[in-house]
Amino acid sequence: MAIDNNTPASELTIGGNIYTAGNAREFKTGDWRSCKPIFDSEKCKQCGLCFPVCPDDAIPLNSDGTRKEFDYDYCKGCGVCAKVCPFGAITMKEEGE
Repeated sequence: MAIDNNTPASELTIGGNIYTAGNAREFKTGDWRSCKPIFDSEKCKQCGLCFPVCPDDAIPLNSDGTRKEFDYDYCKGCGVCAKVCPFGAITMKEEGE
C-alpha cells in the first residue's frame, strides 16, 4: 500500500509499519537513519559482498555489475554493508557529521 495524501487514515498501518515484503521501494525510508555509510571508491575492489546483504537494496549496481554510490533515500544505516566489507571501503558515520 503506497501512502500518499489521499490515503484514508483507516488504511494506514499502526505506527506506519510495513507488513508486506518487497515494497521498500514505495517508501523513502532514509530519514529513519541515525548512521550513514560512507563509500570510499579508492578502497573498493568490487568484490560484490556488500550489495546482496543490504536489506533495503540501497546499493545500486551499474550495468556491468559494479557498485555505485549509496541510494540514501532508502538506506536506513544498519551498517551490515560496512561489517561485510573486507577492504574497509565502507565506514559508518553519525548522521550529520
